[in-house]
Amino acid sequence: MRLKLGRPDLADHAARFDAPPAAAGAPLTVAWAGVTTLLVDDGESAIMTDGFFSRPGLVAVGTRKLAPSGPRIDGSLARLGVERLAAVLPVHTHFDHAMDSAVVAARTGATLVGGTSTANVGRGGGLTEDRIVVATPGTALRLGAFDVTLVIGDHCPPDRFPGPVTRPVVPPVKAAAYRCGESWSTLIAHRPTARTMLVVGSAGFVPGALTGHRADVAYLGIGQLGLQSERYVTDYWNETVRTVGARRVVLIHWDDFFRPLHQPLRALPYAGDDMNASMRVLTRLAREDDVPLHLPTLWERCDPWT
Repeated sequence: MRLKLGRPDLADHAARFDAPPAAAGAPLTVAWAGVTTLLVDDGESAIMTDGFFSRPGLVAVGTRKLAPSGPRIDGSLARLGVERLAAVLPVHTHFDHAMDSAVVAARTGATLVGGTSTANVGRGGGLTEDRIVVATPGTALRLGAFDVTLVIGDHCPPDRFPGPVTRPVVPPVKAAAYRCGESWSTLIAHRPTARTMLVVGSAGFVPGALTGHRADVAYLGIGQLGLQSERYVTDYWNETVRTVGARRVVLIHWDDFFRPLHQPLRALPYAGDDMNASMRVLTRLAREDDVPLHLPTLWERCDPWT
C-alpha cells in the first residue's frame, strides 16, 4: 500500500473504450463483467472466466466474513443473457475471482474447471465431484465448443493471500480463506471458427511458459501492474502478447472491485495500483508492435477478432 490519495480518472483514457462491438450474427463474442469475468459465447455454447459479481465493499472484506450474493449473481447473469454455460474457469482463487464461481456453475449447469484450489472452492460451494474438473497444466480440455488449455502463470506481486486452498471453502468465510492457489494463463480456442484468445487474469508470468502457444487476441489483467517497474511491464508484454503473437489487446482487472456493478465503474485507488502508469508503458509497447489496445465497456458484447 502507498500513501498516495485519490485514484486515476477514467475520463483520461476515454479514447481506449473502443473495443470493436459485435455485429448482429457475429460468430463469437466476448462480454466483460468487471475484474476478470469474461463471457465467451457463440450463441449456442459459452464459457466464463471467474464469474465474480458479488463485489463486497472494502469494509466488509476487511472486517467480516464473506458469502456470495445470490441477487447480484442472478442480476448479472440476466444482464449478460446467460442461462447455460459449459464451464466456469477462475483464473486463480482469490475472493475477487473465485468467490462466486461455484454458485455461477450451479446456476448455469456448468463444470467448474481449475486446479486443486478451485476444486476446494467448488466443494465448499456445494458442487458434486462430477461438476468439478482438475485440469492438467498444458493439456487441452474440450468444454462445449471450446478447447481450453490452462498454463501455469504467476500472480502479480504482491500476492496478499499466497499459497493453496487445502480444504473446502464453505462461506461465509474471511477473504483470507480464498488463497491464490494456481494462477493460470487461459488459452481458449473456438473449434467452429478457429478463433483463439489468451486470458491472463493477474499481471504475472512464468518466463517461457507460453512459448509455442498462439492466440489472436489477448485479454490482459493489469491489476497492480502500475506498482511495478517499467522493466517488469515490458517483460509482462513480452511473455504474453509478443510470445503468443496477439494482434489485439484488451485490458482487464483495472476496475475497483469493491464497488458494485450497478454503480459507475472507477479505477483502483493509487494506494493499491496506478492505472495511469500502466497505460503509459502499455501504450508505448502497443504502438511499437502496431497492436490495437483497448479498455472494455461493461456488459458490451465485443468481437475482438473483427
